[in-house]
Amino acid sequence: MTFQTRAAVVHHPGGPFVFERVVLDAPRPDEVLVRIVACGICHTDLAARDGLFGMKFPAVFGHEGAGIVEATGTAVSRVRPGDRVVISFSSCGRCSNCRKGHPAHCAFFDELNFGDERMDGTPTLWTASGEPAGGRFFGQSSLAFHALAHERSLIPVGEIDDNELALYATLGCGIQAGAGTVWNELRPRANEAVAVFGAGTVGLAAVMAARMAGAAPIAAVDIVPSRLELAEELGATIVVNAAKEDAGERLGEIAGGFACAVETTGRSRSIDTAVKILGPGGSLSLLAVSAGEEHISPQSPGPGQRVFNSVAGDSDPQVFIPFLIRCRREGNFPFHRLIREYPASEINTAVQDSLDGITIKPLLRF
Repeated sequence: MTFQTRAAVVHHPGGPFVFERVVLDAPRPDEVLVRIVACGICHTDLAARDGLFGMKFPAVFGHEGAGIVEATGTAVSRVRPGDRVVISFSSCGRCSNCRKGHPAHCAFFDELNFGDERMDGTPTLWTASGEPAGGRFFGQSSLAFHALAHERSLIPVGEIDDNELALYATLGCGIQAGAGTVWNELRPRANEAVAVFGAGTVGLAAVMAARMAGAAPIAAVDIVPSRLELAEELGATIVVNAAKEDAGERLGEIAGGFACAVETTGRSRSIDTAVKILGPGGSLSLLAVSAGEEHISPQSPGPGQRVFNSVAGDSDPQVFIPFLIRCRREGNFPFHRLIREYPASEINTAVQDSLDGITIKPLLRF
């Protein structure tokens, strides 16, 4: 059997999100149908909408979903109908990296998260006219009133109300990535200097994680004054408005350089500056998809320094998302301060507000 619902369909690269009737396939034995309560909008969604990943159109994006389980496949054992869940990225669970607790480095990560259909080539979603559509973005395509996902992608979050469940939707990607790269990969020690380039969702999550780790000083670099003000409130001890001063010169004044840096803008000049301000043995995590600007040869890291591309902060969502929830409940990780809610019908306004820097983390309520 199939199931009819509504989803934000993009018909061509760069096109608008248009809510239309779509048809979802019935859950396979290892799949789950989730009624979406809320879904965050991430810049990776917008990069995919613009055709960066080469996905087929029409397509449904969205990879920060949260909702209520409506139906399960015959082999599903982790959840049951009525469970409230967050949906995160997809992984196979069988490769050596997954078995070692590193699903963000799954051997099939690209196929599972940037594909248009299941691994066996069968579609999960069709337009109302019967045309197959991309419906497997990050294993969920959750900018929709219902989503079909593998049970491995679901994180049960207990008996909570819809408002709290909606907040947790945003943990599926950006916040998890920013906090994860600090705690799982960079691992700054107490009183080690950390610099964060870009005070958006990912960068501010990294700032909060660095503060919890006891890092000092913590520098935040951006060009939007309101975001820098929030960065200070969330733990940054140095803020640099790169539109008004040279970030490299300002941060170069820190004695010994920075032990860790997180670059979230993807801009070549920013990456170059991040490398330059590293101290001996320092590490830089690159967390942006692309900025699409002119190429500038980045500064080469010095001896003992490390520059690496981070994927989801090397997080295991089954462990890390419940940890982030506990941190917020204890008052240590107030990620809700990044969020602005919109009704699903205002999806294109939410996207534009995000691009204009008005909103840090847009959250659609279904």
